[in-house]
Amino acid sequence: MTEQNDQFVDRPQASAVRLAFVGVFLPLCWLGMMVVHEGGHVVGAMLTGGRVVKVVLHPLAISRTDVRPNPHPNVVAWCGPIAGVVVPIGLWQATVRLRRRSAYLLRFFAGFCLVANGLYLGVGAFDRVGDAGDLLRSGADLWQLWAFGCVSVVAGFLCWNGQAGQFGFGPQAHDVDPRDMAGVTVALAMLLAAEVLLM
Repeated sequence: MTEQNDQFVDRPQASAVRLAFVGVFLPLCWLGMMVVHEGGHVVGAMLTGGRVVKVVLHPLAISRTDVRPNPHPNVVAWCGPIAGVVVPIGLWQATVRLRRRSAYLLRFFAGFCLVANGLYLGVGAFDRVGDAGDLLRSGADLWQLWAFGCVSVVAGFLCWNGQAGQFGFGPQAHDVDPRDMAGVTVALAMLLAAEVLLM
């Protein structure tokens, strides 16, 4: 009994490291999700003859892309959430195929983007705000937004399923790799600097 309990003793140092890791990685996921989402709007505008006049990407603001003129607002509005889930899934799958040790980070990011984009459209449809409002005003049906939201959120939770141990939580917990801690910290610092200085 003693030997089994020893496996689950939480060392204070390990606990602090994993909390710091999550505290850095979640903001990186949030900012990264907005970059990919707005990138989808930009590409959609370029492909449909729209003109991007402003992209707001700032750590203290909700992102947005202003397109004027916007001959195909429905397409541009859909491109944000669609790219916002397809691109992260593609990045995750690429790391899996390349057998990268850090694939679990891209898996979590993909799940984060699926949940965030799904909730954004599904919940936003009730108040007709953001992309949900744009889509409804340009001819999309309410059921389409709810369907996207439901499928996306469920897929996101499936991506997250079984990942707790990789982040240092639960009975199958692993220690946080210092290389991963350094990598996400540097990535967050670079993204914050780019958004504050360039946007």
